[in-house]
Amino acid sequence: MAAPPTAGPAAAPEVPQKHRRTARSTGRPARRRGLRRLLSFWPQYVAVSPFFLLFLTFLFFPMIYSLYLAFQRWDGIGEMTFVGFEQFRFLFDDPTFWLALRNTLVIWVFATFPMLFMALVLATMLNSTRRLTSFYRVAYFVPNVTSVVAVSIFFFSAFSDRFGVINAALQAVNVPSVPWLNNEWTIKAVIAMLMTWQWTGYNMIIYLAGLQAIPSDVYEAAKLDGAGPVRTFFSITVPMMRPIILFTLVISTVNGLQSFTEPQVLFGSNAANNPNSGGPGQAGLTTLLYFYHQAFDNNNFGYAAAIVWAFFLVILLFVVINWRVVQGRRKV
Repeated sequence: MAAPPTAGPAAAPEVPQKHRRTARSTGRPARRRGLRRLLSFWPQYVAVSPFFLLFLTFLFFPMIYSLYLAFQRWDGIGEMTFVGFEQFRFLFDDPTFWLALRNTLVIWVFATFPMLFMALVLATMLNSTRRLTSFYRVAYFVPNVTSVVAVSIFFFSAFSDRFGVINAALQAVNVPSVPWLNNEWTIKAVIAMLMTWQWTGYNMIIYLAGLQAIPSDVYEAAKLDGAGPVRTFFSITVPMMRPIILFTLVISTVNGLQSFTEPQVLFGSNAANNPNSGGPGQAGLTTLLYFYHQAFDNNNFGYAAAIVWAFFLVILLFVVINWRVVQGRRKV
């Protein structure tokens, strides 16, 4: 007669001891093989290690240390004093910071949108050219690889109020000279023209690569429909280049908002009291130039760190806005 079934869960069959040893022993060779496979790539790791060492030493560590300095009061020599958010509270009440931020945004607007439009027009013209294309590419890209300091010195000489070439040309045609480096708006215009001259060729090369990816059948169909060059540009080229245009807009936003060398060189020698004030009326004072002034002229490293981190949040905000625009365009 069979025994009655027992209540409760059935007992799991017991694994013999020898099988347990086999399962543990087979896991060790697998781990060893994975470790040997990982170590077999040590030449590649050694080859790329200098980049990461330099990045950690000269970029990552200074960035983290600057965030620590933003909460300290320090002159670079004495002891640090923890002040919490006092630097940021003073930053919001500092009129010079808001002036520098406004100057930066105005210069960015003056430089970015004309620069991108000119780059797209030049790329369209170069894409339809069949002769000397390599020469034109190099000629337009040369300003981007030229020293910014040398270009700024040239622009300072060209737009000088007394001996500038631009005013000399205006007087030759009986046009009154313009105080380029002494007026609030012309100062911003000169800095914007310098940035436009430097970065137009770079963006043109990017646009040219995008234009060459557009099928020629689209332009041929538009030509058969009677569309002229202007209509083709605004109805076909611009819509199909929209993702690339938005990409260059993001890159130009990041680069344009970090303008420092241009105003520093242009107005570093004609300001009697402070060579880093951004010219007459501080019209050329950008945010990074104000950061440099606080750190290395006033030795106020804590407040300078607060400035640069607040400005980082501003740049991040603009990047997020551009990213949202890109996502919205893609959904449409």
